[in-house]
Amino acid sequence: MPFLTAGDPDLPFTAEAIRRLIARGGSMCELGIPYSDPIADGPVIQASYTRALNEKIKLADILAMVGRLTPELGGPLVTMVSYAIVYRHGVERYVADAKAAGVAGVIVPDLPVEESGPLAAICRREDFSLIQLITPTTPRDRALRIAERTTGFIYYVSVTGITGERKQLPRELVDNVGWLREQTPLPICIGFGISRPEHVKMLAPVADGLIVGSAIVRRVAEAGDKPREKVLSGIADYVAELIAAMPQPSA
Repeated sequence: MPFLTAGDPDLPFTAEAIRRLIARGGSMCELGIPYSDPIADGPVIQASYTRALNEKIKLADILAMVGRLTPELGGPLVTMVSYAIVYRHGVERYVADAKAAGVAGVIVPDLPVEESGPLAAICRREDFSLIQLITPTTPRDRALRIAERTTGFIYYVSVTGITGERKQLPRELVDNVGWLREQTPLPICIGFGISRPEHVKMLAPVADGLIVGSAIVRRVAEAGDKPREKVLSGIADYVAELIAAMPQPSA
């Protein structure tokens, strides 16, 4: 599942990148809503948020772009957004506006499970996924509570720390996800640090989806004066390379 940040600060570029990534095999796109004080994002994604905010990108601009885009996509789109933005917009209004734009669900990384009841109830009522995070340090009893409150899929954080490309992922990751899979029927998607074909080969046997973020956002940030088409083709080729590393179903 490719991750892009909204704006950066070119919304038409973002829309075209999403089209390309889905067309090259991405099953879903996660779109980050820029926020001035991200909780778990590393420097690459933080910098992209800053660029978008400096250009005065607003939530309404992003949802308008998404609304034009989603009817033609071959896969769903979800937003990653701070609860501060959801709360300020209005919880019911955020769900309604996002759903009207064709968004399938929301990831709210800074909303504790103990405080997620009102949003979870609205999302269930509106058939809008509330995707919640479980980390390597989440106690198992708490992980079960999070799974019970989650719809759509579980976002499993691969590492302790912030987003960003990693050379290696923890050896215990496969076992941790394997345990969680036995506890819930929900799909499990793994994110944070995934950036190489060898990561895909390692995690594909236990994951329903793999979330790639900083590696894509970095390629956009480093584009400089390169032609737009070359940048778009480059990130699409990169995602296709990762997807090609997944085991193919036997005939």
